[in-house]
Amino acid sequence: MIRTGVVLPTFRQSADEAWAAADLAVKAGVDGLFCFDHLWPMGQPERPALAPFPILAALAATIPSRDGSHGGPFFGTLIARIGLVPNDVLESQFAALEHIAPGRVVAGLGTGDRLSEAENHAYGIPFAPAGDRRRNVVALARTLVDKGVTVWVAGGSAGRTTEAREAGASVVVWDSDPEIVASLGEERDPVDVVWSGPAPRSEEALRDTVQSMARSGASWVVFGWPVDLDALVDAARTASRSGGGGAGS
Repeated sequence: MIRTGVVLPTFRQSADEAWAAADLAVKAGVDGLFCFDHLWPMGQPERPALAPFPILAALAATIPSRDGSHGGPFFGTLIARIGLVPNDVLESQFAALEHIAPGRVVAGLGTGDRLSEAENHAYGIPFAPAGDRRRNVVALARTLVDKGVTVWVAGGSAGRTTEAREAGASVVVWDSDPEIVASLGEERDPVDVVWSGPAPRSEEALRDTVQSMARSGASWVVFGWPVDLDALVDAARTASRSGGGGAGS
């Protein structure tokens, strides 16, 4: 079964649109609600960005589990960047969220890259060398996995799996081709793959994307906002009935 997720609109002055989008997504049957973790929208420092954890915590506190236990919806970061705060702080933020919604938290983690480096420098936050960032993301991912939290580690569009494998986590890819997704599940030591990307412009393209990712073995598809929620959920259910999709995570 392939699960569905939506990245909420948080590059705003207020959370009103995020609340409204979350309400619509839950009513439509979407499986997960996610937030970016940026200090401003990529390449647009003049625009605002709401912090992810207050949004996710407020949603987790007000949206009950569908089956009274761990049945979703899930709440997560896509992705929380290593180095914006110390690992201990980031760990405690996920622990607090897990306390509010046990079993329904997804810790999406990533190292950041040259495109996000300017955000660090603008606020006087060191931007560690790539090797250090990778070691830190693996260390935090392992800690969270050991605590029973679902962890996704960003693998970029090329599907880099090294850090996810070292941590025992899923890999989340951004707008990757179906061939890349399929190849990750066909390796000798396959890794669970989460696909994320921008919402297609048409319902037909949306359905094609969901179905192709399901056939490729992805366990989740997560789209940016806005997206046709009913079409997304329907496409995932159709793909699941036809036998596509990973086991979920």
